[in-house]
Amino acid sequence: ARPDSARRHRARPDSARRHHARPDRARRTAPDPTAPGAEADAAPIRCLDRSPRPQHFPIARPAARILGMIELGVNIDHVATLRQARRTYEPDPVWAAVEAELGGADGITVHLREDRRHINDRDVRLLRESVQCKLNLEMSLAPEIVEIALKTRPDQATLVPERRQEVTTEGGLDLRIDTDRVADAVRRLRAIGVSVSAFIDPDPAQVVIARQIGCDAVELHTGQYANADACAADEQLDRLRTAGAAATEQGLRLHAGHGLNYRNVRPVAAIPAMRELNIGHAILARAVFVGLRTAVREMKDLLR
Repeated sequence: ARPDSARRHRARPDSARRHHARPDRARRTAPDPTAPGAEADAAPIRCLDRSPRPQHFPIARPAARILGMIELGVNIDHVATLRQARRTYEPDPVWAAVEAELGGADGITVHLREDRRHINDRDVRLLRESVQCKLNLEMSLAPEIVEIALKTRPDQATLVPERRQEVTTEGGLDLRIDTDRVADAVRRLRAIGVSVSAFIDPDPAQVVIARQIGCDAVELHTGQYANADACAADEQLDRLRTAGAAATEQGLRLHAGHGLNYRNVRPVAAIPAMRELNIGHAILARAVFVGLRTAVREMKDLLR
């Protein structure tokens, strides 16, 4: 009763030719490895990513690396401090690193102390496997810690002083003391591709030594600036600027950190050639109320 429709379904020679009359396509099979010239076709596919850690998806690199902005390293030591207060398994610093990265962190910083008061060996191992931005390992020159750093291969190692009785790092590493030992650690770390920074007081003489022993960067200790009253803060800021200028003259990357928070960070971020700020306590303290992802994002906004 519907001849037009029947004709449409019954007679499609053009379509038939399209689907059935292309022997050249039908014969497209895998190349014969014995055929002449097949060696080029059989070349193995090479993976261009030589990263030592597993990657299952493309990584969106933080904007700071692309646009030349100041990088924010988030120190998550005190997430482990809270965990260790109860000697339990939570909160896990590895979880904190994920949240910090989602908030826009350009780096994750941890300090593996000799007494393991917060971050421990397990944390460092799992962070190396999971952190997708820069992993910065703060470390002393203790032989055991140096060997762990050599085995772990963080993206960056920051050499810091360490005393068992201190609550937190109280000053910069004096590079005039035991210079050969420091230089040896720098040499061994750089030989395996680890960038090395020295955490020092804002002293141009220390900056020069850092360059002489092969450091890639210096991190200026901002504790005195952070703890100064309004009258003394400008003087301490001038010290930071002077040391920062010395770092630029020596061809070193300029970093800073210690005691920085949401109220005092901008003048330090404005120092010429500043490339990286490492901040922990203030971000984690704010995260208690707004969440870590938001706390990191708010600090990033202040650095723009």
